[in-house]
This record gives sequence, structure tokens and C-alpha cells, in this order.
Amino acid sequence: MNRFVVVSAAIFLLISVAYLPLLNELYWSTLKSLIPPVRIVADLLVRNGTIFTSDSTLPFADSMAIRNGRILKVGSFSTLKDYMGDGTMEVNLEEKVLVPGLIDSHLHLISGGLQMAHVGLRGVTKKDEFCRMVKDAVKNAKEGSWILGGGWNNDFWGGELPSASWIDEVSPHNPVWLIRMDGHMALANSLTLRLAGVTSLTEDPVGGTIMRLPSGEPTGLLIDAAMELVSTLVQEVSVDERREALGRASKYALSRGVTTVIDLGRYYPGTTDELSWKDFQDVYLWADSLKKMMIRTCLFFPITTWSRLLALKLEKGPVLSEWLYLGGVKAFVDGSLGSNSALFYEEYLDTPNNHGLEVMDLELLSNLTMAADKSGLQVAIHAIGDKANDMILDMYESVAAANGDRDRRFRIEHAQHLAPGSADRFGRHRIVASVQPDHLLDDADTAPKKLGSDRAQKESYLFQSLLNGNALLAFGSDWPVADINPLQSIRTAVKRVPPKWNHAWIPSECISVTDALNAHTISAARAAFLDHHLGSLSPGKLADFVILSTDFWDDFLKDGSASVLATYVGGKQVHP
Repeated sequence: MNRFVVVSAAIFLLISVAYLPLLNELYWSTLKSLIPPVRIVADLLVRNGTIFTSDSTLPFADSMAIRNGRILKVGSFSTLKDYMGDGTMEVNLEEKVLVPGLIDSHLHLISGGLQMAHVGLRGVTKKDEFCRMVKDAVKNAKEGSWILGGGWNNDFWGGELPSASWIDEVSPHNPVWLIRMDGHMALANSLTLRLAGVTSLTEDPVGGTIMRLPSGEPTGLLIDAAMELVSTLVQEVSVDERREALGRASKYALSRGVTTVIDLGRYYPGTTDELSWKDFQDVYLWADSLKKMMIRTCLFFPITTWSRLLALKLEKGPVLSEWLYLGGVKAFVDGSLGSNSALFYEEYLDTPNNHGLEVMDLELLSNLTMAADKSGLQVAIHAIGDKANDMILDMYESVAAANGDRDRRFRIEHAQHLAPGSADRFGRHRIVASVQPDHLLDDADTAPKKLGSDRAQKESYLFQSLLNGNALLAFGSDWPVADINPLQSIRTAVKRVPPKWNHAWIPSECISVTDALNAHTISAARAAFLDHHLGSLSPGKLADFVILSTDFWDDFLKDGSASVLATYVGGKQVHP
């Protein structure tokens, strides 16, 4: 009898073990049926429009769900309506077009904000108007205080370069310093020259030029590295002024649909490499810690300080917050076309024997690039002239060969004038072309006079050629050199019709609206290693987007004509 009980118990145990998985599954399925599923409710649901995502896996949608500042899902309203709940705010697009938040790939944010409070000479078309604006600024200033400003373009009044004699009479007791729109030339009055000790005996610094009269006396114009003779004297703006400038600039950018910027800092030829670091410490970290940041900002620093940036990135990582990102390092190899300091193979027609300036020693630049790249930092170098671009392309190829293959995304900032065959090298070597379409609106008239019609036609602003060569094309403004206005940049790249023209300049280089929009969104994000966070309206990414005034995508495709109706950052409306 005892043996029977033991055997029966053993059989029962074996059967129980055999059926345990089934019983366990039955238990959990029963339990799950009793517990209601956790329902995800969107904070915001945008619907009834044409949503261009910049995401090739789903280029278009009509609705988008957002939660906690990030995108939950993009698709048709029928697939998203389950995300609606009591706390969901709904935005009816009324068939308007919505695009990802626009990215400005190259600007100087605090410089732009400061210039908004200085003498603004952008668009001035007459000498008298130029002088009057300086005179008005002096009237409203204390005797002895600096009169600062910029944005002037001598091509707007026929090409004559300004001189100290224009403004000396109206500014006898105030030093004046007015930077040209490209940032590579500035005008000082005679008082400023005296304070700086600039005379007929002062030699041109390496990488710079002091413009002179036939007598040898300075005219008041200083180019590139020569600007440092004065810029070191200009009293540094206060921390409060720079913080105000950030707020002012951010609001202006948001009004133009810009939600992310790549800030190259207050670093130009003729300035100290400390300004970018001061702004990082005094302004950006301050704003981020107090939650005062309004737009997402990726910062680049002078290449001479690469080891400092490396140490910071090793300590903090590249993402300081959802608002603040550490980018790479920036350098210059030449100047600008307007200042006749961009470096070309052939001489300028209007200044014979002048090929432009090499503003940084090439061996030093190469060594710094090699070291920064070896440490894993991204490198961006300013190059405008055809020779300057080839020099940097050669350098990048050499550095990449020495340091080994990796996803480095070398950048050339501007890439304005490219020798035959150079456009193809960008895609072949995975080099980013960070360009500014609106610069061509000024240069269309200027370039043929300086380079000759044939050279200007063959090598200027080769956007379609770069795309044909599979280059990563990223658009920016270079603000405050040009206005921050990405929708206008898109129209410029598509139409290439300068003011007072009735036809395109180099029509073969016109690109499509889609390509131009990508250059201000996903391509711009990739160009700065931000594409995992933003640049497209994809699930998981930050919910930054812009609602445009146009009702029909096909109409927008014709020439990119539209204006900003509303700007959203992190799913919240920030403009208007």
C-alpha cells in the first residue's frame, strides 16, 4: 500500500511538471486579461495637414503625435487617434504644410544678437546714408565711447570702399569700428587708428592687409589679421550684454523657423580665440543651467584650442542637455571675396597681382587638423577661393589617410568657388559642404568683376554639382554676415535669381525644393552629428517643427515660397 502511494505521488509530480508551462501560461494570460493595458496618451496631436518628415522611410504624413517633447508616431490620423486622451492638445493644420524645425548650419549667434543693438549698416546703398547713420550714433553716445557696428557692403553703392575721411568729421571724439558684412574687413576712423598706433610705418601683419593711400597713409580699412590691431582695443562687451544678445538672437531665429543652430562663435581672423570660450562659460552654460535656452545650439571652438575641447568632451560627453551640444573645431585658411582676400589660383581682375590671403600658416593648420582629428574631434575649415578649397581638400585627404578610416565628417565652411573637378571630391571623401545660399545674391554682381565672367560662371556656388557628386550639403546663413532666413535660402538655392535680375545666375546649379529643405534639416543635422536627436520628424526624436503659410505641397515645390506661421520646439509653440 505504501509503495502504491509513493508511485502515485511520483506520477502526479511528473504530470504536474510536464503541464507546468501550460498552467503558467494560462495563469499569466488570465492575469493579463484582468489588468487593463497601459495607454500612452499624447500631449499634442497635430493633424489634417501635409507633414514633410525629412525621413526617407516615411517622407509624408498627415498627423503626428508628441509626448514629453518627443515624437511618438507619425502617420495617418486613423493610426494615431488612439493616442488622444483627456490631456491631449490638438492642432488642426487646416491643410497647411508642416516641416521639421529648420537648422542653420553656420552662424555666429551672439555676434548677431550684439549687432542687432549696434549701428546696423546692412542694406545701406548710399555714402550719405552711411555717414548719417554714424553721425546719429555719435549723437546718442557719450564722448569717448566706442561706436560699433557692421553689415555694410560697398557693392551696394557702386563698389567704392569707405575710408576714415568719410566719418572723421562726425566722430572727432569717438573711436569708430565698423565691420564689413563678411567679417573680413573693417573701417576705423582716424581716432581709432591713432589709439591703435596704426601709421604709414606700420607693417602688414601675416595674413592681413592695411589698406593705404598712394602716400602710404592708412585709409582706415583693415583686412583679416590686420583687424586685430584694433579689435584688441575694443572694450569687451559685458556678460549681461552677451546674455541679452543670446535672448535677442534666439527670438529672432525662432521667428524665422530656426530651432537649431551650429554656432561658430565670435571667432574671426583678427580676434582672440578666447571669446568663444568666454561665451560658452558666461552665456551658454548660464542659460542652460537656468533653463533659459530657447533654441538648440551646437558649439564649435577655435582649432587652436582643440585639446581644451577634447578634455571637456571626455569629461561631459557631446550632449550637455537637450539644448546644448559640443561640436568640433573651426579654422580659417583664407578671407572673403568681397574683401579681395579669398585665395584663388588666378589674380583678382580689380587688384592685379593679388591672389588673396592665406590667413593661417598651412603647416600649422595641417598639424592642428591632424591632432584634432586623431583625437576624434570634428574639424571645420573656412575656405572660399578655389585654391583655398583645394588646399583643404588635399589636407583632409592626407589627414584621413594618416589617421585611418572613420566617420569623421570633415567640413568645409562656405566652399564658394570650386575649381573644375573639386565638387566631386567632397562626396568621394565624405566631406561636408557647409554653404550659405544667400551669399550668392550679393556675389552674382561682384564675382564677375573680380574673377571674370568665365571663372565666376564655372566655379561659383556649385550646389547641384556637389549633390551630383554625393556630397552632404548643409545650408546656413553665416548670420550676421547675411540675414538668418532659411526659407529665403531655400528659394535662393532653387531659383538663384539675384535682386534686380530677371533670370537665374548659373541655372544649371539650381536645386530642387526637396534637396534644399533637406539641406536645412536632416542633412544639416548629419553634418554636425546631431541626426540621432533631430533633423527629421521620426519617432523618438525631439519634436521641433514649423508650420508654413502654404496650403499645398505642390505649390511649395515650385519655388519654396512660404512664410512661417508658427514655430514649435519640444512640442511647445514658441513663436508667435
